[in-house]
Amino acid sequence: MGLPGAGWEYPERLSLACLPTPLVELQRLGESLGTGQRVWVKRDDLTGCAISGNKVRKLEFTLADAIRQGADTIITCGGVQSNHCRATAVLGAQLGLKVHLILRGMPEELAIPSGNVLLDLLCGATVELHPPQEYTRRFRSLAKSAMAAAKADGRKPYWITTGASDGVGVWGYVRACDELQQDFARHGIEAPHIVCASGSGGTQAGLVAGNVLHGLGAVISGINVCDDEAYFLKKIRSDLLAWKQQYELPFPVEEWDVRVIDGYVGEGYAKASEELLALLVDMARMEGLVLDPVYTGKAFYGLLNEIARGRFADTRDIVFIHTGGIFGWQPFASRLAAVLHG
Repeated sequence: MGLPGAGWEYPERLSLACLPTPLVELQRLGESLGTGQRVWVKRDDLTGCAISGNKVRKLEFTLADAIRQGADTIITCGGVQSNHCRATAVLGAQLGLKVHLILRGMPEELAIPSGNVLLDLLCGATVELHPPQEYTRRFRSLAKSAMAAAKADGRKPYWITTGASDGVGVWGYVRACDELQQDFARHGIEAPHIVCASGSGGTQAGLVAGNVLHGLGAVISGINVCDDEAYFLKKIRSDLLAWKQQYELPFPVEEWDVRVIDGYVGEGYAKASEELLALLVDMARMEGLVLDPVYTGKAFYGLLNEIARGRFADTRDIVFIHTGGIFGWQPFASRLAAVLHG
C-alpha cells in the first residue's frame, strides 16, 4: 500500500523478515557521552536468525521480483564474508531457489570455511571464488559467464547486484521508514539524525527516499566502510535514479539530501584496528550490543567520534541503524581473543 495521494505504492514483496524490529535507547552510553543527547539503535540485526541484518529487507522485494519473472536460480556476488550473499543463500534454500555466488577472496578462505561463507555452503549455494584483483578485473565477464552457464543448463537465472543495492532494493528501507515513523511517535523523537553503515549504498538510498516519503524530518548520514565519499554520493544517487525510473515515480530524487561521512575505512574493507576491536568489546559489555568489525562496528566508531566533534549537536536524538553482521565475527576470533586477554 502507498500513502494516500502520494502517487506511489509498494511493489510486490515476500514476507521473509521478522518485523517490526525494536528501537532501543542506549541509556548508559548516552549518559557516558555527557552531551544530553539520546542515542537509539534500530535493531535490524534482529530481522531473523541466519538471515539477520539489513539485507533481508531488500531481498523481500528483490526475490519477489525474481519469482514474478519465473526465475529458479539466483546469481549474486560479494566478498567472501558478504552478509548479502549469506542471506541470499539461506533465503534461496527456504524458497527452493538454486543460489550461485561469485565471491571475492583467497583460496585458503574456503579450505576451512568460517563465518558467512560457511553458511553459504551449508545452505547449498554453489560458490566460485576469485582473488580480489582478478575479481575486480574480470567481474563483468564472470557475471555474464555465470548467467550463460545457468541458461545453458536449462535454468532461468536472475541477477542480483552487490548487496541488492539497486532500484528494486531501495524499497526495503523505504518500508523500514514506515516502522521508524511509528517508532518516533512512540518515543517522542522529532527531527533526529539517522546514521547507518554504507557498504553498497542501498540501505542509505532507501533511508533517504523513505525519509521523504514518510515525512520523518530526519537527516540521513551514511558512514562508508569502503571506497570514499565521492563514490557513495554517486552510487546512492544512481540507485535513487534507477528506483525512480524503474517504477516511474514522480519524485525529484536529484534534489534529495545525500550525506556521507568519510574517514573511517581505516586500512581497508574488512580490516579492523585494535582500537576498533576494543570499542566493540566495550559496547558489548556496556550495552549488550554486538557490533561487527566490518560494517556496523566501523560506522558506530565513526558515530561516536563525530558526536565528540559536535557534528550532531543540533539534535536531541541520534538513531543508529544496526544492519547486522554477527557472522562476520568468526574470522576475527583469534584477534578478538588477543584483545580480551591482552
